[in-house]
Amino acid sequence: MAKIRRDKIWRWRCQWSVVTLAAIALVVYNAVANMWLLSPQPCSVRTTPPPSELPTCEPCVDTAAVMAVDDDPIARLDLRLGRWDSSRSYRMFDYATVGDMYAEASANHRVCLATQSSIERLHELLRVAAHWTGPISVAVFVAGDELRLLRAFATWLFRCQPEVYARLALHAATPVDRPGIQGNMPNWAKNCEAAPLPPGERRADTVAWRARHPYPQNHLRNLARRNCHTPYVFLVDVDIVPSRGMGEALDNFLATAPKCPLCAYVVPTYELDKRVAHFPANKSELLRLSRNKLAIPFHRKVFIYNQYASNFSRWESSGGNETLDTHISHNVTNFELLYEPFYVAPDTVPAHDERFLGYGFTRNTQVYEMFLIGYQFKVLSPIFTIHWGLQARRTRPLWREKQNEKNRKHFETFKRELYARYRRDPLHLLRRPQQAKKT
Repeated sequence: MAKIRRDKIWRWRCQWSVVTLAAIALVVYNAVANMWLLSPQPCSVRTTPPPSELPTCEPCVDTAAVMAVDDDPIARLDLRLGRWDSSRSYRMFDYATVGDMYAEASANHRVCLATQSSIERLHELLRVAAHWTGPISVAVFVAGDELRLLRAFATWLFRCQPEVYARLALHAATPVDRPGIQGNMPNWAKNCEAAPLPPGERRADTVAWRARHPYPQNHLRNLARRNCHTPYVFLVDVDIVPSRGMGEALDNFLATAPKCPLCAYVVPTYELDKRVAHFPANKSELLRLSRNKLAIPFHRKVFIYNQYASNFSRWESSGGNETLDTHISHNVTNFELLYEPFYVAPDTVPAHDERFLGYGFTRNTQVYEMFLIGYQFKVLSPIFTIHWGLQARRTRPLWREKQNEKNRKHFETFKRELYARYRRDPLHLLRRPQQAKKT
């Protein structure tokens, strides 16, 4: 009996031990399995060293925002890669910076405003852009430390005038004798409360260099023109301000005007007395200022032939009582050799001759070649442009007259070249003699 009981107890203990060992084995198995499943997979072999910092989404967004706010595209300009002019005296940099809407604005408009400026006059661009809502192509001449001021102005526009910057293409030209220097931007570049390009920013040695070297305005005109992408170009100097809404008015006019490959549409230009506080709202107001001697045709006092052929008397004869739609007032029938209007035309017109440096014979020689080819100049109304300030001959510096005399000699060579090219000399057809003195 006792032996039977001992055998039962031994069998029970064996069975319980087996169950216990099985349970323990199952627990251990589950634990090992869980540890294996939860452990990271081994990394694959890398052929290149891993980056020091792995990117995450949030820092990428923040960095992009900071880069957009502090965008300074001209700082990335490689000053070794500008294209040379024909004399290898200047480097040209197309699209030193360009707004993100410039291409779209060019596709949606028929006319691009092209202009050129030195750094000390570049602030005038704000007046132009306030009245012109289409694409604007600007060529700027910078020497030495002036490049940092151009960078600062572009940055200020990007931050403070984004609607202007968006439709702007800015190009630069630098002289080989004094190439641009990046330098540090002034504080006003990121201060929208400050006026851009205050006087006295340029170094004294740069100012002295500029005084000794002529301003290559024809290089800049060609640079600005060639970087327009609209069917027509309106080429003006940076201190010539268009009347309000001119871009849209020209678009509407050109949409319905008969096709004329050899037509140039002249926009009348007036000088406005600085005592006039506001830009004339329309042609009627401009004519009222003209009657009160507060507005006069451009260059009338310093050089009357500059705009004489436009026949301002005929343009003013309407008294402003005419349609508001842009239309042709009259044709230019008394072309002058020294005529240099501001006009709208396709960029198939002749380029500006870059041998003419400084002042004198820079624009009128190009218009002269157009006339020789057979272009017809047609004066538009009621649109107009304004130069702020009445000019006087006595305010012209002596160095300007010296540049004019030098360019007069170039003109004799230029005239012979045109005669050989076109086998025509329109000088015999002109009412006024060639010897008219240009100042």
